[in-house]
This record gives sequence, C-alpha cells and structure tokens, in this order.
Amino acid sequence: MSGLGVTTARTVRPLDASTWEAFAELCASSDGYPSGCWCIGFHEEGTTRDALCNRERKRERVLAGTTHAALVFEGEQCVGWCQYGPTSEVVRIKNRRQYDASHDAPPPDWRIGCNYARAGHRRQGVATTALEGALQMIAAAGGGRVEGYPEPADAVPAGFLFHGALSTFERAGFVRDRMIGKHRWVVSRTV
Repeated sequence: MSGLGVTTARTVRPLDASTWEAFAELCASSDGYPSGCWCIGFHEEGTTRDALCNRERKRERVLAGTTHAALVFEGEQCVGWCQYGPTSEVVRIKNRRQYDASHDAPPPDWRIGCNYARAGHRRQGVATTALEGALQMIAAAGGGRVEGYPEPADAVPAGFLFHGALSTFERAGFVRDRMIGKHRWVVSRTV
C-alpha cells in the first residue's frame, strides 16, 4: 500500500540471479541493519564488519542457489523480504545456547532467519506478505516443520525487528514453543 489510500499491487518473487539487483538496491539504500549485514549472518560463515565482504558472500550464495528468500515487490522496487532455508543453510540463530539448552527435539526442517520491511513500508503488511511467500515457497519445496524466532513488536523498535513480529507469525499459524533471550520466542508450524 502506498500513500493516501492508493493501493499498489505487491508480488512475491524468490531471491535469485534475476532479482539480485533489486535485493542489492534495498540492502544498499537502507540505513543501518541490512546495508551492512546483507542477510548473511544466519549462514555458517556469518557476518563480518566489512559490508562489501558480506555483499559478495551473499551474491555468491545467490548465484550458487544456496540461500533462499521471498522478496516482496511493489512494481519493480523490492520493499521487503523473508529469509528462509533448511537448517543446513540457516545454521546461526540468536540466543543459540539457550535454544540448544531448552529443547532436545530434532531440529526443524526449515528456519525463518529474517523478516524485513524497507523503512517507509513498515506496518503496511510487507512482512506478512514476505512470510506468506516464504511459506508458499517452502511448501513447493516439500514442506515440513518450520521454526521462526520473532519478538513482540512492542518490545523492540520497528527498525530493529529483523526476525519479525510475533503477531505476524501467529497470524500465519505459528504456535509459541518457548522463549529464548529476553524477548525472542521459538515458534513453529508445519507446512
């Protein structure tokens, strides 16, 4: 949605070589978080302090097909994404020690790493659209148990709600499992 009641159609497309430039523009143009991280922090290699290194690592993963995200577009502009992947791809999660100590079940089939909306597009359903797109892509890839690690929107400023809002996940059918960290929940659902 854009402006005074004017609706802009949104589409969801996978992160791949054909959508890389739009994703890169969003990362490069956003102040703070994504411009330095490039959504590489959940992968095995993790984030460095060098944004150019992170960008190159992400681009290599995109070209190799070893990273997944549902990108939300308004026209040709990428306005958000939801990173997802099998646990072998999304290996790092925040509060990992607490996560491991609080549960001994097998790991999920899929993890949601990041659920991000461009500044100026927050609280307009972009993150919801991205999460729904990721779940559809997971279903198309065979489905299974999916975990996310969101936080309550009232506990974290919108610009730092990288893992998504708890309410967004609950509206998408995720169920709370346990808390890890001060505000972070482990939520899951089967797709």
